[in-house]
Amino acid sequence: MNAILPLAAPANEPVRAYGPGSPEKKSPKRRLREMLGETVEIPLIIGGREVRTGDTAQAVCPHDHGHVLATFHQAGAAEVEIAAAAAKQAWRDWSETSWEMRASVLLRAAELLAGPWRDTVNAATMLNQSKTVHQAEIDSACEMIDFWRFNPYFMRVLYQEQPWSHPGVWNRVDYRPLEGFVFAVTPFNFTSIGGNLPTAPALMGNTVLWKPASTAVLSGYYLLKVLQAAGLPDGVINFLPGRGSQVGDPVLAHPDLGGIHFTGSTPVFQGMWKTLGDNIARYRSYPRVVGETGGKNFVFVHPSADREEVATAVVRGSFEYQGQKCSAGSRVYVPRSLWPELRQDLVDQVQGIRMGSPVDFRNFMAAVIDQNSFDRIKSYIDFAKGSPDAEILVGGGCDDAQGFFIQPTVVVTTDPRFKLMSEEIFGPVVTLFVYEDGELDAAVDLCESTSPYPPPAARRRQLLHQRQAHRRRGRPAALRRRPRLRHQRQGRLDGQPPALDLAALHQGDLRAGPGLPLPVHG
Repeated sequence: MNAILPLAAPANEPVRAYGPGSPEKKSPKRRLREMLGETVEIPLIIGGREVRTGDTAQAVCPHDHGHVLATFHQAGAAEVEIAAAAAKQAWRDWSETSWEMRASVLLRAAELLAGPWRDTVNAATMLNQSKTVHQAEIDSACEMIDFWRFNPYFMRVLYQEQPWSHPGVWNRVDYRPLEGFVFAVTPFNFTSIGGNLPTAPALMGNTVLWKPASTAVLSGYYLLKVLQAAGLPDGVINFLPGRGSQVGDPVLAHPDLGGIHFTGSTPVFQGMWKTLGDNIARYRSYPRVVGETGGKNFVFVHPSADREEVATAVVRGSFEYQGQKCSAGSRVYVPRSLWPELRQDLVDQVQGIRMGSPVDFRNFMAAVIDQNSFDRIKSYIDFAKGSPDAEILVGGGCDDAQGFFIQPTVVVTTDPRFKLMSEEIFGPVVTLFVYEDGELDAAVDLCESTSPYPPPAARRRQLLHQRQAHRRRGRPAALRRRPRLRHQRQGRLDGQPPALDLAALHQGDLRAGPGLPLPVHG
């Protein structure tokens, strides 16, 4: 084609509210009922073919772990070898496919997800990952659609970046795909990350081996079906659910490994990077590595902060999607002057949280992802309960009889280096330390030094800049940190409802008061 095609700047996909009586609410409710009434068999997808290994595992509802949504086949070394060969064969044509044709696949996928596939992918995310309808909508629909619309646009922008040339010389850069497959390892907590990690390198002409989290196979499978419906050629993305070692070890040992695209835990990523180093001589090229791992997100409150705003930021920032976000607030530094009233605000608001099955659109929280996560989070709560340096301000209840439910829990500690202030928990637990107003600098230093996951460099610079401005002006500087929440809508949490009732969990809905004024209902 002899043409330079324009690509209009995309806009963010509008978030649906699914409000009471709205037509948009009926469709996902119907799809949820359908999916609860079926058990899907999920094969591997290698070179466009369905592969059944007979080594199976189950996809369940975390909020009702006895309910099986799907049985999925698991890959091993033999399937990894077949997938690597399929990726290599597909690479020959895909790497030479024009950028316009590659972009058209994702743009078409975005339209399909925004339309006929929206309810299916959202429902899979709600049921298999225990996300409320709002959390699913902003993730598996809106953010995934945005990735598939914005990535082609910025691919074109990237390709336009070309070197300057002297007169009589024309310097050019060819952005070539990697000479080998990309290994995409995706997490459970965001369906959109699950879809973006394999499709972003595929968009740039690479072929991919995709290992989804075993607790998010259902939504990943449906995303791949969307891509196939959009015209993704066979072998470009190969879908390999399975145990981490059974898939990861043969992939990392394969000479055609060209890159890793990873989101997950710090220990797993460090182990993969070490294996790459140990195997570096066997690879046909030097693998590129892109990874995002854990953290210990903080909220630092200045004495001049608005108390009600702080309470809302802490509650929503810590407990949306059960705290299972890299952006979730996990430790809070509060000045003594604000603490007495803020303490009561937090108790009132946390007790007002509705918790239960995501099928009930009124619930703000559901279950944590699996038994291992439940046991790990509960161990931190139990540690706090038994420590003389901490108290459970509100919450602390755990019940895994039917679903993996953990109450939103606020811990207060007198030890700024307390275990819960320094270690990643990845659950609905936030720990507060109260500092003296006159010791602001020391509190900032504690915030920076307590956790092995230090604040990002940009955040440290901002803290230092505002601290210096505070000293120069002799008046308060705003040092509160707003949690980086995807598509968060701020709102006040009012009222003084009764305490949470764990027994109600077994009725599928935990009614603990008027709850949160969210844009989603019944």
